[in-house]
Amino acid sequence: MIKPRGGLPPLLLAFALSSPLMTMSAAHAVESGDANVGHDVFDQECSDCHSIKPGKNKKGPSLFGVVGRNSASIADFQYSDGMRALNTVWSADKIDEYITKPKGVVPTGKMKYDGLPDAKARANLLAFLATLK
Repeated sequence: MIKPRGGLPPLLLAFALSSPLMTMSAAHAVESGDANVGHDVFDQECSDCHSIKPGKNKKGPSLFGVVGRNSASIADFQYSDGMRALNTVWSADKIDEYITKPKGVVPTGKMKYDGLPDAKARANLLAFLATLK
C-alpha cells in the first residue's frame, strides 16, 4: 500500500476518521460551537419559520427553550401527527440529528426544510439554541 509522506495510508486514515472515537457528539458540539455565529445561522436558516421569543410561534413553534424540551409540547401550536408521535426530548444530539435531515427523523412532518449538512454550522446553531433559556 502506498503511504502518503508523513501520514497514514488513505484507507487507514478514512477508517480512523469514521471511528466513533473520532466523531464529535452534538453535546460536545454545543460546547465547541460559537453561539454568536449560531445566531447568524439561525437568522439565515430558521428565522423565516421560527421565533426565539417565548410564546411566539410562526409557521413553526418558538425555539425558545427548545434544548431539553419535550417534542410537540407547546400547547398552542398545531404539530403534525408525525411530530406528536415522535415523543422525545430535544437533546443536543436529537436536535442535531433532526436539523441534519428533518424528514429522516419525522418523515410525515410539516417542516419544509431539507436540512443543514454543515456540521460546524449545526454546532454553532446548537450553541446558540442552548443559550435560549
